[in-house]
Amino acid sequence: MGLGLKYKNGERIFEEKIVGGVPYLSYPLFEHTGLVDHGFSTRLGGVSVGCWSSMNISITRGDDPKHVERNRELIAHAIGVEAEDFTYTHQTHTTNVAVVRAEDKGRHFMETDGMVTNVPGICLVTFYADCVPLYFLDPVKKAIGLSHSGWRGTVGRMGRVTIEKMQEEYESRPSDILAAVGPSICQDCYEVSEDVICRFKEEFKKELWEILFYKKANGKYQLNLWEANRHILLEAGIQEEHMAVTNLCTHCNPDILFSHRTAGNERGNLSAFLALKRQEGS
Repeated sequence: MGLGLKYKNGERIFEEKIVGGVPYLSYPLFEHTGLVDHGFSTRLGGVSVGCWSSMNISITRGDDPKHVERNRELIAHAIGVEAEDFTYTHQTHTTNVAVVRAEDKGRHFMETDGMVTNVPGICLVTFYADCVPLYFLDPVKKAIGLSHSGWRGTVGRMGRVTIEKMQEEYESRPSDILAAVGPSICQDCYEVSEDVICRFKEEFKKELWEILFYKKANGKYQLNLWEANRHILLEAGIQEEHMAVTNLCTHCNPDILFSHRTAGNERGNLSAFLALKRQEGS
């Protein structure tokens, strides 16, 4: 039995896992390497109550800190990492990407929407409630990246910025990198105003406009962040066969996933997790 999630084309591209009563999603693309522990949380399996019910690990939503701490322990155990190794972003829709070194374990990086590291054991953690998670793994240089990309981050090509940071720090080659676009709001659910679309028209080639957005009778537009980020990754040198793009919408699954478009500010956050596995004996 699955979690009851509704996928846009009916095909499950994630593995739906439940460990110790805690559900989470993982990508076979990364699982098959054996190099990382990773996952994407649902809103199920935690101890938070009310609008944070129940798996919220974010301290910025007003949740009880004791519940957040326990949720962190639960999801860490499920994914196979240690909560003390969680290292966080404090996201403000920038394209700032931090380099996480061994001494940064447990840190909250302010004004930061992405992180990269080559330190085994450190678990990168980013937060979501409709925006796009971007996962990166270089299996050759043994380096990872995890970034948050809303519409502002997408216009700023956060995916490319993260890849460039991995090239700069670890000599990663884009053609080696595995990349995933995580659960987020779909085009059918993502209505935006014309000023947002003007930014996309400035940044994306005209031949892509028909794929990325369309105008409605009310003067608003429906925007496709999934396809925009897919094109950004391809342009940055990621190979099509090295990429997994979500077909799971947060807004379409409000009972299982947190969505800002559904609940506004009265909600918890979903979280993405990515860590290089520790070597035996370390």
